[in-house]
Amino acid sequence: MLLSIIVSVYSACHSFLALTVPTADVTLAPQYQLRMRAVDLIRKKRDSVEHSREEIDFLISGYTRGDIPDYQMAAWLMATWIRGLNRAETAALTESMLYSGEVVDLDRIPGKKVDKHSTGGVGDKTSLILAPIVAAGGLTVPMISGRGLGHTGGTLDKLESIPGFNVNLSLEEFISVLRECGMGLIGQTAEIAPADKKIYALRDATSTVENIGLICASIMSKKLAEGIDALVLDVKTGSGAFMKREEDAVRLAGLMVETGQRMGKKVVALITDMNQPLGRMAGHSNEIAESIDVLSGGGPADLVELSVELSAWMFFLGERTKTLEEGRQLAEKMIVSGQAKEKFKQGIRLQGGDERVIDDPRLLPQARSHADVPSQSAGFITTTNCEQLGTALAMLGGGREKKEDTIDHAVGLEFHKRIGDRVEKGERLVTIHYNSGAKLAEAQSLIGESYQIGEVAPREKPMLIHRTLGV
Repeated sequence: MLLSIIVSVYSACHSFLALTVPTADVTLAPQYQLRMRAVDLIRKKRDSVEHSREEIDFLISGYTRGDIPDYQMAAWLMATWIRGLNRAETAALTESMLYSGEVVDLDRIPGKKVDKHSTGGVGDKTSLILAPIVAAGGLTVPMISGRGLGHTGGTLDKLESIPGFNVNLSLEEFISVLRECGMGLIGQTAEIAPADKKIYALRDATSTVENIGLICASIMSKKLAEGIDALVLDVKTGSGAFMKREEDAVRLAGLMVETGQRMGKKVVALITDMNQPLGRMAGHSNEIAESIDVLSGGGPADLVELSVELSAWMFFLGERTKTLEEGRQLAEKMIVSGQAKEKFKQGIRLQGGDERVIDDPRLLPQARSHADVPSQSAGFITTTNCEQLGTALAMLGGGREKKEDTIDHAVGLEFHKRIGDRVEKGERLVTIHYNSGAKLAEAQSLIGESYQIGEVAPREKPMLIHRTLGV
């Protein structure tokens, strides 16, 4: 009897609301959230109708719990990729993902906590370099990173090429490592931004990466969950970046800075060039080796320059130095003195890795075979399709086509020429490090097509293009 009364009342209320409230404009109150369905929200975004905060909370919490399946979240992500998110939706998505887990409390660790995040590119391994530099210089660096997305490499995948390195620390283990050595590099734990962890993998496998709102929410939910005081953002632009156009990179940078400011953080965003790979190496184990080279006082000039610049901003925002120039000097001192290299070794040991790789990078995974890609003509390298280079690396096993795919850490590309360099016909442009030759010919062809050769050297482009401040 009681059940039939409840059903009758519910039906009457449902009919009344259907007659009196326009469904496209309604913002559902919490007591009506049980009426939401993922399929309706997919349709709503498909039709370019703005989501309410409650609707976004419903989607994110439902997917995190497992109530909403992958295929429905994938459909919503694609609709979002096509239709976009406005500022209110982006803010709601960021906060919903942030509070899907815990916000780390690092008050027990003295001093300022500062992190850096890059939007991704080919050969971008600066996190592996600046974390030990900045930790050696006296700040705490709690770095929660991600895996590879699309054609770009992921810091976690690179770290896992170090034998034994554990990126899956619990929250308490993470805090313990930070307290002892001042740096920790992990992925999202069960406690930290679990919604982003699931969505991140799905975006990679469904080609829904390059969207400003989704990128902002993913990055900022992880970073704001770290308990940091300040954040340095490296927003890439160019052929190897998700934001191909500079104006899009500036928009993304501004949105992330605004999001960080709203949460009471010091933030700066640097817009940097990704029209060609950063450094000479792309892959996983060979990027670790190149990072060790930089920390040993060597390494390619462009990688050293950017690593020092980002470290300087971290020192400055963390109030370790009074000026940016002092920050650059401190970063260089940490390298020259060997303190940054020793800090990396300590961090590897504390996270279960084989610290001997610092002194002998040959202990990292090594590819069994090598093949060169020669230039088809003589002249100057005018442009590269950097995204295609990353795609070729992924084809060879250095990336994922499905979210459950495993990475071959030994696969890599070694770049011998940069934009503006003179090259002769038949001279090698790239050396491929590979284990399986199944897609070698296809990868060689794609890499060869990625280089444009002209008769006149192009004008040199600066690494740092633009800066957006939010300190």
